[in-house]
This record gives sequence, structure tokens and C-alpha cells, in this order.
Amino acid sequence: MHKTMKKLLLFIWLVVLLGCQRDPHTYVEIVTEQGVMKVMLYNNTVKHRDNFTKLVKEGFYNDLLFHRVIQGFMVQGGDPDSKSASPDRLLGGGGPGYELDAEIELPHIKGALAAARLGDNVNPQRRSSGSQFFIVHGRVFNDEELDMIAQQNNITFTEAQRTFYKQTGGAPFLDGQYTVFGQVVEGIEVLDKIAALPTGAADRPLRDVRMKIRLLR
Repeated sequence: MHKTMKKLLLFIWLVVLLGCQRDPHTYVEIVTEQGVMKVMLYNNTVKHRDNFTKLVKEGFYNDLLFHRVIQGFMVQGGDPDSKSASPDRLLGGGGPGYELDAEIELPHIKGALAAARLGDNVNPQRRSSGSQFFIVHGRVFNDEELDMIAQQNNITFTEAQRTFYKQTGGAPFLDGQYTVFGQVVEGIEVLDKIAALPTGAADRPLRDVRMKIRLLR
């Protein structure tokens, strides 16, 4: 399928899934050696949108690593300790010194930008890391699998969400647990490339994947 048509279909699905919003969206570009991903930030997750935009403007993310990569699941970055980390250093515990209140609502479809957080046992309010994020790589699910996830997690998938999870993929088992605050709208193939990289201990890529994030609008 032509790339332009794919972009159009993705936009249509986003409109169906999330609804049109009158306010203009904020866009950022995540630049890596594997390519560039353009990400739209959602207006209805205001705290996360504004915090992410603030950090991008400050250059917080520049030269940080995608320090945890799991093909078929997600790629994670945003730990400030990763900027000058030695290859054997365990990452994932760093941040800007604060957390964000949860704004949990949106689905974890492929390309979703979501906030990382500590587990429920120490974070029952599901507050988000102030800087760490992950981008859903995910996989395709069938109806039986979606039914099981819905029953186990006491959630309901819309028909549009089911269609997306069955045709394009994602991580539906995360729905209702993490704050999704953006979506990759261009460069999804870059996500695939990063997700496919060889990894070592703690799912860290064997070759560092550094990022620069710039604000577009």
C-alpha cells in the first residue's frame, strides 16, 4: 500500500478511536540513527503534554538512550542517567525528581506514546514518571485473545479498538494501567527498526540508540 494511503488510514483510525479535537495538536520529532518518528501529543492529557513539551524545550531528552527494547512489546527511554551510562549500567530508575498524576484513558495501539511508571505495589495511584516514556511496538491479537484480556482486566474494547488491535496491533493488556499521551503519526517503520535491534542484559540494545527530540508546533 502507498505510504500516503497508509498515513491517511492511520489518521482516520485515530479520529475514530479518539475523536476529533478542535484545538491544534502539538507535534514533536524523535530523531535517532534509525530514522525520525513524528509524534502527535494529545490535548486531553494536558499534564503529560505540557510536561513533555517543557522537557523537550529544555533539551532534556537530547542524547538520552532508548535503554529498554522488547520486540513485540515496546521501546523505552527518557532516563537522564542514560546519557553517559557505561554499557554494563542498569537503567530505568532516573527521572527529573517528580512524578505526574495519572491521566489514564487512551488505548495502547501500535505507536502509542505512554508514560512509564513504578508498579502498583509501590504506586497504587499509577502516577507517571516525570520523564520516562515508552512507545508501543506490540503485536496483532485475535478476538479470543482480546476477549480474555477484557475479562481478566475488567475492560471493554470498542469495535474500532478491536479492529486496530487485530489489524495493526498494540498492547491491549496495558489498557487502563498507563497514561497514553501521544501517537506516532509518521515513521512507524523506525519504531520497527529500533524494536528489532539485538539486546543484552535488562533488554538494553547492544549498540546505544540515542535520541534527540525537537518541538515542531
